[in-house]
Amino acid sequence: AARMLLRLLSDVRWRAANPKWRRMTCSRQSTSNTAEPHPVSLPAQAQVVICGGGIMGTSVAYHLSKMGWKDIVLLEQGRLAAGTTRFCAGIVSTARHASIELKMADYSNKLYQQLEQETGVKTGYMKTGSVSLAQTQDRLISLKRIASSLNVMGIPCEIITPKQVAQLHPLINIHDLVGAMYVPEDALVSSANVSLALATAASRNGVQIHERTSVSHVSVQKGRVTGVETDRGQIQCQYFVNCAGQWAYELGHSGEEPVNIPLHACEHFYLLTHPLKEPLASNLPTIVDPDGRIYIRNWQGGILSGGFEKNPKPLFTEGRNQLEIQNLQEDWDHFEPLLSALLRRMPDLETLQIMQLVNCPESFTPDMRCIMGESPTVRGYFVLAGMNSAGISYGGGAGKYLAEWMVNGYPSENVWPLDLKRFGTLQSSRTFLRHRVMEVMPLMCDLKVPRWDFQTGRQLRTSPLYDRLDAQGARWMEKHGFERVKYFVPPGKDLLDLDQSKTFYKPDWFDIVGSEVKCCKEAVCVIDMSSFTKFEISSTGDQALESLQYLFSNDLDVPVGHVVHTGMLNEKGGYENDCSIARLSKRSFFMISPTDQQVHCWAWLKNRLPEDSNLTMEDVTWKYTALNLIGPRAVNVLSELSYAPITPEHFPSLFCKEMSVGYANGIRVMSITHTGEPGFMLYIPIEYALHVYNEVMNMGQKYGIRNAGYYALRSLRIEKFFAFWGQDLDAFTTPMECGREFQVKLEKGMQFVGQEALLEQKQNGVYKRFTMFILEDHDTDTDLWPWWGEPIFRNGRYVGKTTSSAYSYTLERHVCLGFVQHFDEQTGEELVVTTDFINQGEYEINIAGQRFQAKAKLYPFSSLFAHRRRKDEVELSGYQRE
Repeated sequence: AARMLLRLLSDVRWRAANPKWRRMTCSRQSTSNTAEPHPVSLPAQAQVVICGGGIMGTSVAYHLSKMGWKDIVLLEQGRLAAGTTRFCAGIVSTARHASIELKMADYSNKLYQQLEQETGVKTGYMKTGSVSLAQTQDRLISLKRIASSLNVMGIPCEIITPKQVAQLHPLINIHDLVGAMYVPEDALVSSANVSLALATAASRNGVQIHERTSVSHVSVQKGRVTGVETDRGQIQCQYFVNCAGQWAYELGHSGEEPVNIPLHACEHFYLLTHPLKEPLASNLPTIVDPDGRIYIRNWQGGILSGGFEKNPKPLFTEGRNQLEIQNLQEDWDHFEPLLSALLRRMPDLETLQIMQLVNCPESFTPDMRCIMGESPTVRGYFVLAGMNSAGISYGGGAGKYLAEWMVNGYPSENVWPLDLKRFGTLQSSRTFLRHRVMEVMPLMCDLKVPRWDFQTGRQLRTSPLYDRLDAQGARWMEKHGFERVKYFVPPGKDLLDLDQSKTFYKPDWFDIVGSEVKCCKEAVCVIDMSSFTKFEISSTGDQALESLQYLFSNDLDVPVGHVVHTGMLNEKGGYENDCSIARLSKRSFFMISPTDQQVHCWAWLKNRLPEDSNLTMEDVTWKYTALNLIGPRAVNVLSELSYAPITPEHFPSLFCKEMSVGYANGIRVMSITHTGEPGFMLYIPIEYALHVYNEVMNMGQKYGIRNAGYYALRSLRIEKFFAFWGQDLDAFTTPMECGREFQVKLEKGMQFVGQEALLEQKQNGVYKRFTMFILEDHDTDTDLWPWWGEPIFRNGRYVGKTTSSAYSYTLERHVCLGFVQHFDEQTGEELVVTTDFINQGEYEINIAGQRFQAKAKLYPFSSLFAHRRRKDEVELSGYQRE
């Protein structure tokens, strides 16, 4: 094998160095670059202008035209499908971790399958299947988790043995494998031809397509798109769609109002060979070897093999622009580790003759998920870009969801994990993006264990207490660029082992978090929650109250000093935001939302609040440090520091009061903890943060105070059945479906957004119910842990998925939260989910293919919170509802 590798490398280096070989390669690439005249002039106006003629732009045009929009112009600066799409490996794979990505890929596969028949354009579609290999048990667990999701989605999939791998692909070396995942309906296509087929269908439906037309500028007036400037003139339009691929970032910054689209290009390499002496069968499955960092597919009787190296090469950081992407410089030294992995996996390739090493730019995003949706700053400006080397897999589904978004105002699935508004301006620094994509590209193949964190772009947004907490053993995670504490490592613990422990089983931090939870239950803990999004909304008259009453489902016309939990709903009654609002005065409100709501919530409110100079909204996230004082002794600590009565009579639940704490004035104290435990949230002007923290810690010593992190908070809130937005709640979840009817005032004297949908649900019932599950036959020490996304089975039938889970140190069991649906056994039709349906079922949770019995409840287990018992003494059926 070593001799063969040396022979191959000497062969390919000769080809790279030989001028004649380089001229042959370049001539193939340059044949398409001859200039062509513009046969048709641009229209003066259109409803939609799409920029980019690759798989994304043509898919959006295709789906918009299918939905009835005809006045559409698609502009491509070069030729159709001549960008990254032309160099795409053409692998359509549904094996995805995220549910929304899995659905996009499944739709794409089905679309491409019938596209040739619809359009008459050959797409090269061939259903070959794919085999994902596992060299380690952890990798096999990861594949089993994906397989369990695929199976309940109706996508055929099975976990197979190494011997079965050899039967499916005889050239694969199986000696180091422990198993694999086989997805028989995955496919291969010609990516460029798929784009041309989509463009052909769109053109027949009335879409105008203009090649060799560059967009230089997007015109904006009063926060809305009004037109585009091109090198061939101006087009007035209502909607603009940025599908410019690796150039989407630059295009976003070229308008009057910058639109931040955080993506960055890296070089991506793959190898093409001549046909083997015995050409490979065209129906051989695609091989994905994530532990070897490579993929291998049949290509014209030979192979196409590329991968995601550990040391990627970012490019175009300075914004260099190429019209049509030429094949970048070959770099055999850089490709050598991937070539070695290929030869280890297919050692019989002794007759391998290399045709070409392809090097093309591929766009990656800061979190490895694509970017879609409407800009938070410019209405009518939509984006679809940053596919992280999965453009052909996502192209059909992503185009469909964006088209639905534009036509209907919302897509048919929850696309929040992909929404442009999940990012803020901080992720658009070119330095940040360059460093982050160098981490992201290797992560495409790295094992995804629960609770892993990015290492680049860290310490960007920090609390004033960061250094103080870090010195006390804080271990950090990042949310929306903000550093948040996971847990605190006690003195004497082996920090290296703890930081490097990555497992699907019981984690090393188990006992640490357990001690933090115990302290929250029995004494008092402090959690820094400064990352919360915080807005102040005020007016000179009643404008603030009237506007918020319309935009929120609960009644905000409460006495000054009261705090209201409420949803910010859409027209379907779904949660666009879940927040707490304190009434500071008759005309002023303080709104607290989840960390990742900062951009989304601001845009939602800004677009719906009336344009009134007497009504103001200010983002004060950075002005306040937030400390969560949790535990029965919190009242003692706070009363001694403030010299004010903090008893329930003077300070009832859901109350807000401005107080002095220590020497500091103007501390907003609220009697909530977001966990169901007693305590207070302290919103402290940042200049007082360190003083107040020190005072709280010093005063709390006699009450056993300690620091705690978000892992403890998660355990506390899940065992109390508290749903969190972004994990359990989303734009497709209503208060009626998750037991939050009490946070809705249907008869508050005025209409509010989502009211009609909620009234309909109240009358007709709901089709899914938020449910709490206690795992019964699960061994915390030896069994795989649930995290989220596990399928739920009722009486042996699939009924939903978990949305979050945690170990309850009080119940000494795992608790999962998730939604249960009711499908007719014959027709599959959705039926109303009743309380009896939930209570009368026998439930199982599927964790990586293994099912565990679970007890379902619609209310938290209150009786256990008064007095703990050993789990072997617990009789779950005897619990009372809270």
